[in-house]
Amino acid sequence: MNYWLLKSEPDVFSIDDLKKQKTTLWDGVRNYQARNFLMAMQVGDLAFFYHSSTEPPGIVGLCRVLETHIADPSQFDPQSPYFDPKSSEDKPRWWTVRVGFVEKYKQMITLEVLRAKFSPDELVLLRRGNRLSVMPIASGVADRIIALKASR
Repeated sequence: MNYWLLKSEPDVFSIDDLKKQKTTLWDGVRNYQARNFLMAMQVGDLAFFYHSSTEPPGIVGLCRVLETHIADPSQFDPQSPYFDPKSSEDKPRWWTVRVGFVEKYKQMITLEVLRAKFSPDELVLLRRGNRLSVMPIASGVADRIIALKASR
């Protein structure tokens, strides 16, 4: 099993939205590196759900990858802000996964706490200039994040 971090702005899609819906497509990713990470995900992988562009930002829960290698439907919808006119149904450019709710943390693991406990080499999220919305998390780092959640 692999671990990932998925960022979302809570006013766009929050952990509470996922809890209510139970599953969702992680659509609208328009960065090639993040797309490649989505394509590398496997069914059963776990992802930390991170609220970004909020005060404070941080990890608020956990979700599981339920389905992989799904052509992102938003790329084909001219009404979508994620529409890509260079993409076609027979040659999609953007891929996604379906994730399911696992857990909402009782207390957020804030970015400040993550900075205190991890180095930028351990956690890509902490690297200067990193704006990826999808990133891998090494299993040892994931274990330490899970331990942080348990200690809160």
